[in-house]
Amino acid sequence: MTFVLRTATSTGSGWWGELVPLVGALLLVGCGGGASDTNADASAAPNVVPDSVVQQRVAAARERLTQNDGGRRVLRAIEAHGGLAAWYRAPTSSYVWEYANQGADLHFASFMVVDNHTRRAYHDLLRTGAYEAPQPVDAEFAWTGDRAWIAPPDIEQPNPRFWALSGFYFQQIPFVFADPGVNYDAVPDESIDGTPHDMVRITFGDDVGDAPDDSYTLYLDKETGRVDAIRYTVTFGRDVGSEADLSETFFDYQDYVTVDRLTVPTRFEGYAYSDAEGIGETRTNWAETDSMSYRRSFDESRLTPPDTARFVPLPGEEN
Repeated sequence: MTFVLRTATSTGSGWWGELVPLVGALLLVGCGGGASDTNADASAAPNVVPDSVVQQRVAAARERLTQNDGGRRVLRAIEAHGGLAAWYRAPTSSYVWEYANQGADLHFASFMVVDNHTRRAYHDLLRTGAYEAPQPVDAEFAWTGDRAWIAPPDIEQPNPRFWALSGFYFQQIPFVFADPGVNYDAVPDESIDGTPHDMVRITFGDDVGDAPDDSYTLYLDKETGRVDAIRYTVTFGRDVGSEADLSETFFDYQDYVTVDRLTVPTRFEGYAYSDAEGIGETRTNWAETDSMSYRRSFDESRLTPPDTARFVPLPGEEN
């Protein structure tokens, strides 16, 4: 396969033309498709984390990230994407996340708002359905910090326990790898299109999140430090152990923009990956984002489930 990586400094637009009017009403300080910073003076923003709190979180994260070479590589990547201070200054992450997976026959789009500190989240589900035919819906789902719910209850996909935060984590790499409980391992260089990259394998401590046995491998541009791609495993709902031989997906990070001083991708393309054969030839999944902001307010009332909500536990757990 000839795999062409789009550089991390390009900009893009995506599927903006289909944006549901609901999202348009929510565009308080969102971004378009350009690479310019939409909030150059963060100190003047009406919704930012206080500097004293930011400084404390930055100091703690630097302590975690400077313990070994892998952590220092992640820190360099974070600085290349805007820095720890810009990340911890952001109270929320909000955007439209559209995801499609051919093997799972799944295609959905939602407008999400995530509290960056507590990691609680709520979504307006805009459309969902089969890979080739998602349908508009009027639905919502959320993660309260303890339970996941979706309404109306007959909406089967996406799984709110898995997807309340999965799009957030994919979008916010490398920033989320400054969290406590993350393990960093610098591994030998690997190449994309013949270009060597610094590599870091990410694993997690016991009882970190719903899938502590997940792993991620970062492809970091040697010159800029930015994330060009990742590989990841999915262990949600499976008791497999961190050393299990799991299938990996190569996820190409594309079309970067800078919003509220944070430089993030707006398109992702997934391919099967194996050590023996490398990156597969056929795209298996993809995602796009739009209408991003790191300054929107978090509406606590949106976490309260309506009477008709269906609660969704982890696989194997009682509801």
